Amino acid sequence: MRLRLAHTTALAAAVGVAAALLLAGPPTAAAPGCAAFDPPEFSGQVPSPTDVLGFDLGTQETSPRQIVSFVNAVDEASDRVTSGVAATSVAGRPLTYAVVGDPSRVTADALEQISRQANRLRNPTLSADRAAELVASTPAILWVSGNVHGTEESGADGALRVLYELADRTDCVVDTILDNAIVVVLPTQNPDGRFWETRRNLNGFDMNRDWFARTQPETDGKLELLRTYPPMLYVDAHEFGYSDYLFPPHADPEYHETPDTVHDWIFDAYGPTIEDAFDAEKLPYHHGAPYDFFATIFGDTVPAMGFHAAGMTFEKDNRDLIEDRTFQQYLAMWASVFQGATGGTEYVRQWHESYVTAYNEGVAGQLEPNAVYNPKSVLQQQVPDVTVRHYFLRYQPRRAYELDTLVRRLQRMDVDVYRLTQAQRITNFTPYGDEPRTLTMPIGSYWIPMAQGQKHWIQAMLHRDTYIPAKVTYDVTAWSNPLLLNIKGGYTGDELTPQAQLLPPEPSPSWDGTGNVPAIGIYEIPGSTRGFEASGQLRYVFESMWNLPYRNVTTNQILNGLNKVDVLVIPDGYSNYATQALGAKGKRALRQWVSDGGRLVTWQGGTRVAIKSGASGVRLTGSKANAPGTLVRTVLDPRSPLADGVGRTVWVLYDNDDLMTSSASVGSFPAPGSRNYATAGQAENMDSLAGSSFVADEQVDAGRVISFSVDPNFRAWTLGMHRILWNALVGPDPGAAAARSATLDKRAIRSAKSAERATPEVGQAMRIAVPRDQATDAKAAIRSLGLKVHSVPDRSVRILIVDNLDDLGLEESRRLSQVMPTLKAASITIKWANLPGP
Repeated sequence: MRLRLAHTTALAAAVGVAAALLLAGPPTAAAPGCAAFDPPEFSGQVPSPTDVLGFDLGTQETSPRQIVSFVNAVDEASDRVTSGVAATSVAGRPLTYAVVGDPSRVTADALEQISRQANRLRNPTLSADRAAELVASTPAILWVSGNVHGTEESGADGALRVLYELADRTDCVVDTILDNAIVVVLPTQNPDGRFWETRRNLNGFDMNRDWFARTQPETDGKLELLRTYPPMLYVDAHEFGYSDYLFPPHADPEYHETPDTVHDWIFDAYGPTIEDAFDAEKLPYHHGAPYDFFATIFGDTVPAMGFHAAGMTFEKDNRDLIEDRTFQQYLAMWASVFQGATGGTEYVRQWHESYVTAYNEGVAGQLEPNAVYNPKSVLQQQVPDVTVRHYFLRYQPRRAYELDTLVRRLQRMDVDVYRLTQAQRITNFTPYGDEPRTLTMPIGSYWIPMAQGQKHWIQAMLHRDTYIPAKVTYDVTAWSNPLLLNIKGGYTGDELTPQAQLLPPEPSPSWDGTGNVPAIGIYEIPGSTRGFEASGQLRYVFESMWNLPYRNVTTNQILNGLNKVDVLVIPDGYSNYATQALGAKGKRALRQWVSDGGRLVTWQGGTRVAIKSGASGVRLTGSKANAPGTLVRTVLDPRSPLADGVGRTVWVLYDNDDLMTSSASVGSFPAPGSRNYATAGQAENMDSLAGSSFVADEQVDAGRVISFSVDPNFRAWTLGMHRILWNALVGPDPGAAAARSATLDKRAIRSAKSAERATPEVGQAMRIAVPRDQATDAKAAIRSLGLKVHSVPDRSVRILIVDNLDDLGLEESRRLSQVMPTLKAASITIKWANLPGP
């Protein structure tokens, strides 16, 4: 084993002091007589990595098969380890995990008992005596995981080293950990991506954005294991493009419902302890930017909001040797596990009391306030002074699928959901997007009281708005599930005792869409990351949610006239790759197929392909809005068959997409201040969207082109938009009643092509607003990194749009990751920034 711990004496003193000072109360367990990185002692009873793999951990990357082999070998040799399979990947690979603890705790019966006790401690209404009994006999549950992105390998290798040392060492350090905790080690969360060297899974999903939706089998199985062994610490190890290792404290913004205990653990205990370990090794590191703690979609925020765990993201430079990457991941993991174990019973007590606090806040209808924690951050807005005691979701027969989906999601995160057995009059009810009013919620509607231990999770999933506290944001700024699913409902602060029945577990719902199913083809824009994601996610919906037959269409099939295809779907992707592949002949063939009666359904980059092929007359222009992943309530033309089963309004996930105008618009963004206007998330300059279209339905000779400016299947989250997409695929033609279904002419085609050429295609761009008088210097600084930047004037600022045609997140791109530090070094004032996190 490579230990590389030359500074153990200094580190031992540092960690010992940290453990003594950083606990909110004195640990019940006896203080350890050692520090995390004291020299190890091995029994030699467990086969070493070299014995099993033929090489030592950190000398080369392990394969998914080798990970399974090593976990199984350690389990077979050690009575401290019990292993299992959390889930099976899309391609059938196991997500193997191990639970490590004192031998008396890792038998099947003992683990079942620990699971029961830990989940009972999540019950905030336990008597004080019963809670104290459970606290005294329940070990801390500490999770170490890695490799949710397939190309970020070292987290898995570091986790395997943690597993091996816990299984074989016989020293005070490991005794301390095993006396006070069980450790769940999940080396790889994405074995398919690891095998195929893709960031995403085989369905094209970035699974670090799939946590609340649980669409993918890998995520779903992992979450069920988390419910079995609810974490008090969850480490999620990644790699990125920065040179210095990153660990918490995190950057602003922090979601306001983050439990106080979680925040304090991360900022005051775990962060400083890891810092001491890296200082002792003289290793460079940084905290915070660009990783905030806001969107409840990630491997740190979901464990925090859903399980009151210290959720932490670690990031290591992906250009370094596997030796260095593995060691530094191990270093941060080991320091964290030792810190969690030395907290022992005291941390378990604080964990239970965090649920009690949440429950009491729910009884009072109290939302947590906003705050910023970086000295240079400015608080953008405070959480409004509202009381939220209950959420209600109106029963809507035509939304049964969406309602059942949401109820199941809540229940599978241990939220109690009730159904009204008697109509409930509410005098102060605030519907989503509207002003308070008096109304009666009908029988059959759903009631979710906030007086639960899962109060923070309920608010995170059912909120009206996210009340974002700072203007530099990573990924989306809104994820309200009722809005994503286009469900009517809202909240009240009234003290109510509705007549209602607690619902049993909701089974997985079946899609209830109807229509005549045509022959559908999907054309994936070749060579494009967005094309892989968008097409893969659509195929997932067809196969796993809708049971809708389709075929994959190739460029040659388009060139040959698309025989036996009635409906062709071109999702998002870099349009130039498609038009280059098609060439002039392919574009003419696509246009002719539509003209002869084909139905073409496109969005974003796919819409550009339709324009460039002369099949669509919609006009695209760049957006001046500051709305990264923002939910916007939009208006549908009720005469359009696309509105069937949807209604007059639908919530759209708008991610600073291009603006689209068309005489064939059937769905549009309302003006701010108008009756239907409402948003959730960051929403500035929204007047620039007013009247623009998010979906158009054009008659093209005998055919039809339905174009979206937004993604109607955003990460498979937007079930409210799914009904529009379904109607676009299998619904009837508009007919004479839909007056806006305009006929395409040559003039419209020329205008559309001209507008498209004038609107840069920028991919998942970085958007930054700077003062006008600093724009020239800011552009020069960005271009010095070899990046292309566009400048858009807007009022007192200039919006800088940094091209990202490869659609890389900051974790993947060295150059993009250097933009914000470079602007900071150049003393550029950042008014707001949207950082890509695909």
